[in-house]
Amino acid sequence: MKCVILAGGSGTRFWPYSRYNRPKQLLNILGEKSMLQMTIDRFKKVKKVTDIYIVTRKDLYNTIIKEVEGVDKDKVIVEPSGKNTAPAIGMMASYFALEDPDSIMGVFPADHLIVGHQKYEKAISTAYHLANKGENLVTIGIKPNYASTAYGYIQYDEKGEQDHIDAYHVKTFAEKPHQKLAERFVASGDFVWNAGMFFWKVGTFMNSLKTHMPDLAEILIKIGPKIHSRKSFSNLWEMIEPESIDYGLLEKADNIYVVCGDFDWNDIGSWNALYDVLNSDKNGNIIRGSGKVMNGNNNLIHSKDRFTAILGLDDIVVVNTDDATLVVPREKVEEVKNLVEFLKTNGQEELI
Repeated sequence: MKCVILAGGSGTRFWPYSRYNRPKQLLNILGEKSMLQMTIDRFKKVKKVTDIYIVTRKDLYNTIIKEVEGVDKDKVIVEPSGKNTAPAIGMMASYFALEDPDSIMGVFPADHLIVGHQKYEKAISTAYHLANKGENLVTIGIKPNYASTAYGYIQYDEKGEQDHIDAYHVKTFAEKPHQKLAERFVASGDFVWNAGMFFWKVGTFMNSLKTHMPDLAEILIKIGPKIHSRKSFSNLWEMIEPESIDYGLLEKADNIYVVCGDFDWNDIGSWNALYDVLNSDKNGNIIRGSGKVMNGNNNLIHSKDRFTAILGLDDIVVVNTDDATLVVPREKVEEVKNLVEFLKTNGQEELI
């Protein structure tokens, strides 16, 4: 399997620690290695993986080839600008299809936490075989252990189990729900979290694009040879409309299957997500760096160089960096990306 890691995101929900020039995937959030390096190291242990590719932005290319180990620099592919996931995935499929349209391609985020390697590899192996045996588009979903509003969901047909256990035909994709809807999803028993991992023969994927996203497919077919010959394709890329792979293709196709993974997974997509995976004290408080919580519960302080105190407050996140401080209720952390957008539109790009 050719493994494609999508590493072009800006991690705005992790502001102010994550910045445009050093986004979440390049930060050592959980230990001594960056999230991207941890992802690469994980795939080095997966038997099915033969090649690892990274898709990223031009301004992150030099940092990645300098700091990341285990991926040849000629397999770090630059997209000229951010166009969401469908074009980024599609250009790699077009490139791989030139060599072997029957080769299997796996697509993965750069910055997710996964615990339980054996269960993870088992899910990948199931997805690989399901993609390999037919004209199937396959994703891995995570069995939810609570009603999260931070993730999209996938509904599957419980009666449509495939040859491999825990693999089912997909009924529908659902956007991030509100709390009551998330609770209904989890209670129904036939929904899993959408983890953004995909598997298919590159030929199958390109044929599906031609059916459901013909304008994009027409351009990508021209881009594949450009990547192969290391020539610029910026002029072609400018003609592409941004679109997610979920909305543009997967929600429309009927040959979609989901493998239900039961390994521990977290997208570390927000400060709340980080809180969920760190160890807290007896009052539910977590302090990373220098700080103190008095008469407060379930707080997160992230402040390496500046002492930070919380007094008499519950469920608060405080993050200090050299040039910015964030204070936000934990129930509002998903809105941090709106704050970043505000800074951008008000001419404060130096802060993002």
